[in-house]
Amino acid sequence: MKKMLKIRKIIAVMVLPLLLYVTGCSPTDQDGTKAEFNWKSEEGKTISVFLTQHPYTDAIIKKLPDFEEKTGITVDYILSPEDNYFNKLSLSFESQNPPDVYMTGVYQLWEYVPNNYVQELDEFINDLNLTDSSYDIDDFYPNILDSLKWNSSLGHRMGKGSILAVPMGFEQYVLAYNKRIFAERGLKPPKTINDLLQLSKDLHEFDGKGTYALALRGIRSWTSVHPGYMSTYVAYGAKDFELADDKLISVVNSPEAVEATDKWVEIIKKGASPSWQSYTWYQASADFGAGRAAMLYDADAVGYFQNVKGYSKEAGNIAWVTAPLPYEGAENKSNLWIWNLAMNKQSKEKNASWLFMQYFTNKEHQLWSALEVNGVNTPRQSVFNNPKYTDMIAQSDNYIETFNQTIEHASIQFMPQPYFTETTDLWAGTIQDLVASKYKSTQEGMDVLKEEMDKALNEVKVK
Repeated sequence: MKKMLKIRKIIAVMVLPLLLYVTGCSPTDQDGTKAEFNWKSEEGKTISVFLTQHPYTDAIIKKLPDFEEKTGITVDYILSPEDNYFNKLSLSFESQNPPDVYMTGVYQLWEYVPNNYVQELDEFINDLNLTDSSYDIDDFYPNILDSLKWNSSLGHRMGKGSILAVPMGFEQYVLAYNKRIFAERGLKPPKTINDLLQLSKDLHEFDGKGTYALALRGIRSWTSVHPGYMSTYVAYGAKDFELADDKLISVVNSPEAVEATDKWVEIIKKGASPSWQSYTWYQASADFGAGRAAMLYDADAVGYFQNVKGYSKEAGNIAWVTAPLPYEGAENKSNLWIWNLAMNKQSKEKNASWLFMQYFTNKEHQLWSALEVNGVNTPRQSVFNNPKYTDMIAQSDNYIETFNQTIEHASIQFMPQPYFTETTDLWAGTIQDLVASKYKSTQEGMDVLKEEMDKALNEVKVK
């Protein structure tokens, strides 16, 4: 009899997991309670979302009806042009109807966190009642996800702490070139900064007046500093700030910083558009796609859009290589720009907001966005390695290879600090002034910039 009872216990132990599987019982959450994720859990709620114009946003808007049907959540959204998006977003936080969810870069989080505009997301991601088991936070490229982690302490770089946002897509900085123009002239893409400087001279007015070597951003704004220039700057071993005596001190006048900036200014003078100082990514990209510029040093995705069949005159003629470095063998340290979805800490509908953020950054949506709305670059490894996606981007010569050679070392290269926009706008202005020869030397210009940056951060104390 005892033997029979023992057999029954063994059978019960063996059958229990099967019963759980067959009956669809959910796993337990961290506190031991049964987790039951349900897309309809916030049905009837309304959330407000602040978005900027972008292919990633196009994908959201096209799929909003599906999201609203799936969840029963109503989404009121505001769409703003990119050129004044962050100014409008900052004002919206203080309005009577601040957004529950908003698009943001990483740099802006450094200002928003101290003002309590950013909700840490770990508690939502780790709650199996709120996050579908298929979401898979570890599917994001590790350095992309790390770039969204911060312990909110000045003087501490991104990579540790709470997850502050979830990524929609990102940019790393590489060199795109027109292989038709290069082949016709027997030229090879540059490997070093000196190679790039020589090509800037060789391709001056390569096809008559109005044509030039290298398309770059140049407006007096932080948006001109963070792409190619910052990637070149850190490749020389330069930094923007260092921690000293509980304060952030600018080091933009270091020997490495001056050398990198001096080369950058020389390249602009020899190879950029005569109207360079008025260029955003849009003008630089348009010139490249029209064949007026032979090269583009900017986001890999910016060049990609120009290579889509029917999008530009030079579509099909564009190829990619890794960014030129100070010398062959130097470490490629591309800066990053990441478009993210963040949650307002003041939101009264946080669970509904998280469902929105989760839906539009999950694997299914990001694959659809990449394939149907040109939503490159995907921050999800599974999407990038999906055969449909790789077949699509393989049509762009050396794009995949360049991406893979760059992504491993790409990261946020700026020191987190709340006056990023102000100090980096000053930086862009200094580069313009150096190109216009308003200083006797690059060293003089960077010395003045250091003083201005230190003054801007004078009252900022590092905890």
